[in-house]
Amino acid sequence: MSEPLTIALNRGRILDEFLPLLAASGIEPDEPMADSRRLVFDSKCGRARLVVMRGADVPTYVAYGAADIGITGKDTLLESDGDGLYDRMGLGSARCRISSAAPVGAVFPAGRLRIATKFVNVAKRYYAEQGRQVEVIRLSGAMEIAPLMGLADLIVDIVDTGNTLRANGLEALDTIAHISTRVIINRASLKMRFVEVEALLDSLRAAVDARAGPDGGA
Repeated sequence: MSEPLTIALNRGRILDEFLPLLAASGIEPDEPMADSRRLVFDSKCGRARLVVMRGADVPTYVAYGAADIGITGKDTLLESDGDGLYDRMGLGSARCRISSAAPVGAVFPAGRLRIATKFVNVAKRYYAEQGRQVEVIRLSGAMEIAPLMGLADLIVDIVDTGNTLRANGLEALDTIAHISTRVIINRASLKMRFVEVEALLDSLRAAVDARAGPDGGA
């Protein structure tokens, strides 16, 4: 048997939603992952090795070939440079959006806007395309308080239900990108292990279609 494919997994919600699809494709960890402190798991079938990590690290492991395949959010891919990997398919899960947001009724200055976000590259690209001069301030979390404290005019962040924005007196403005879970592949792995990689992708597609049902999940 050839070496197992190494799959880098984004911990948290994405991992929880992906594991049933992986199981439907015939790959299960050698022990339950939910309560384990382990980060690397063999698979019962021997076809894969599963590695759990922070989402921001998944593209790096895949791009450098430390992992053959990665499962992470589109937001993470948009923030990374994308070198060394292919974005091959979506899993239709963890759907949300990257949006700008500001205090309800906010009036913005005519000049440079201050944007608070952890999606620095995404924000810079978006506002450059809009022809708007901005100063981007990197924050790690709790974006909503930045406008309230006078740190920024706007934030750029993940928006799901919008409840957190409303609870802090903010409203979503422009939708910058729609987000869902993606399967990424190392470029060299796709070339050298094409049959194995494509077989797994086909199995995942079938699992996604089966989960959606005949109506496409509508």
